[in-house]
Amino acid sequence: MIEQLLAYNTIVVLLGVSILGAGAGMVGSFAVLRKRALTGDAVAHAALPGVCVAFLILGERNLTFMLLGALASGVLGIVIIAALCRWTRVREDAAIGIVLSVFPGLGFALSRMIQNMTTNGSKAGLESFILGKTAGMTRPDVYLILASALFCLAVVLVLYKEFKVVAFDTGFARSLGWPVYWLDLLLMSLIAVAVVIGLPAVGIIMMAALLILPGAGARFWTDSLGWLLFIAGAFGLLTGLIGTVFSALFSLFPAGPIIVLSGSVIFLISMLLGTRRGAMVRLLEHRCFQRDYGERQLLLATYDVASRTGQARVSAADLLARKSWSPGKVNGLISNAASSGLVERLETDEIRFTPAGLVRAVEVTRGHRLWEELLTEYPELAGSVVNLASESVDKYVEPAIIADLTASLKRQSRWPELPTETAEAAV
Repeated sequence: MIEQLLAYNTIVVLLGVSILGAGAGMVGSFAVLRKRALTGDAVAHAALPGVCVAFLILGERNLTFMLLGALASGVLGIVIIAALCRWTRVREDAAIGIVLSVFPGLGFALSRMIQNMTTNGSKAGLESFILGKTAGMTRPDVYLILASALFCLAVVLVLYKEFKVVAFDTGFARSLGWPVYWLDLLLMSLIAVAVVIGLPAVGIIMMAALLILPGAGARFWTDSLGWLLFIAGAFGLLTGLIGTVFSALFSLFPAGPIIVLSGSVIFLISMLLGTRRGAMVRLLEHRCFQRDYGERQLLLATYDVASRTGQARVSAADLLARKSWSPGKVNGLISNAASSGLVERLETDEIRFTPAGLVRAVEVTRGHRLWEELLTEYPELAGSVVNLASESVDKYVEPAIIADLTASLKRQSRWPELPTETAEAAV
């Protein structure tokens, strides 16, 4: 098993596919951010006619010439997508669908014609461009992949600021007078370069996955573009590395599909465990929010009932009359608040605030009544700043408005005040 991994051909393939994955992941991240993930797929499929035409022109198999043909065909596909979107009423998804269907159809027709040639059609090796031929990678192929990856990295570093603005706010980039169309075309051309270089290794179908999966997976871990590009490159490298290792250890499995499945596993792990947008983190955040929001609602309702009755004790029946809660939900909210030390249960199925709970209840009630007063006194701000799920108004409106709202609540005797002894204890 170790001998298989240390074999010369395995090391060559390992380096080539890993570098290819890193470069494709970095460049493909921009397609993901631009919501053009299918553009990479369209470019990969658009490259096939260029390969066939290059073979027909030269009359023999020449990898460099065929890759140049694939690059020209891929860029042509990008130009057609951009032109259809810019100068016609065709929407972007329809334009991508047109290229994604027409170019492969032309490519397969030319491929069949070449295969039927009686002289050298069988030597074209076009099947490697469709499904890939990872095991046939050589040292010059690795050098070519490395050079293209470094070229893409250099372009991204030089135009990082421009690509960043175009990816997130095209309208702002236009307002600055930047050539958005040409920047976007250059960005898509980098995708075409990554696709063309990877065609002999993993093929048309698999190359689209190398472009999309690393960037989509990295999106679950960060909101920073710099870190996104780094993580996507690392995921692409890991995809190639893991896929090649498994393919070498289990020779019955083809390398291309194993590489894509490795990328799929990395994507699924990111989707579940990503620290920024992962499903588990979002579920945990949602539960924490629900607990915090429920706690605030309980404190608010309890304070309102206690204020109206003038009694420190509040029963569950009073809370049920105040809010449209079920008895089970009320019991759960009380249990959570009691475990947090905000209320204490009494033997008569009643609760009352602890000193810390009373302080917290006053804070919550103040925030809630400030929101209510803001909606009444400044309705024009409702659509832009109001967030009733937030406890505090401070970070949404100016201090002068808060002071005005506070004074209004005090005039109406609706401003919650702490008892003097509780306030001194809190201090």
